[in-house]
Amino acid sequence: MRKIYFVRHCIADGQHKDSPLTTIGMRQAHLLSNFFSKHDVKIDKIISSPYLRAIESIKPYAEKENIEIEIDDRLKERILSDEPIDDWIEILEHSFSDHDFALPGGESSNDAISRVKPLLESTLNDESIEQAIIVSHGNLLALLLNQYDDNFGFNEWKELSNPDVYLLSIDNNNTSVKCLWNT
Repeated sequence: MRKIYFVRHCIADGQHKDSPLTTIGMRQAHLLSNFFSKHDVKIDKIISSPYLRAIESIKPYAEKENIEIEIDDRLKERILSDEPIDDWIEILEHSFSDHDFALPGGESSNDAISRVKPLLESTLNDESIEQAIIVSHGNLLALLLNQYDDNFGFNEWKELSNPDVYLLSIDNNNTSVKCLWNT
């Protein structure tokens, strides 16, 4: 059985790619480390978004377990538009119902899925990886989870916490998605 733990980053001081975790976010990162240690999870690979908040969220666990954090640009935050948007929540909701919808300079849901799906498939097809952690951002993770649970959509995205942990289990052709993080 293959298992992928999808981790949404901890609370950060902003949305810029170099935004660090807040003091609370740093405590959350240590709680994440304890969470994985407590569940005695044997992780073969950690792959993270290049954004600082994602890397800092998994760093305490990676250091404790002496696992290298592989950075992959395909896990970066999805961009809705290259211009500021006042009604971004409505735009985001629309993008969950119309996966081809994109604003100028933005990425449609299908574009984001196409960007990250090869990474997920190669991880799942790598015989040396039984369990992996993928650290990214809420919007992208919600779209990925929707690929394995079509009930996971905009409303479920709204329910995500910082941090959050979802487990994707694949056994032959059976898949399941389960929330593991209980705030």
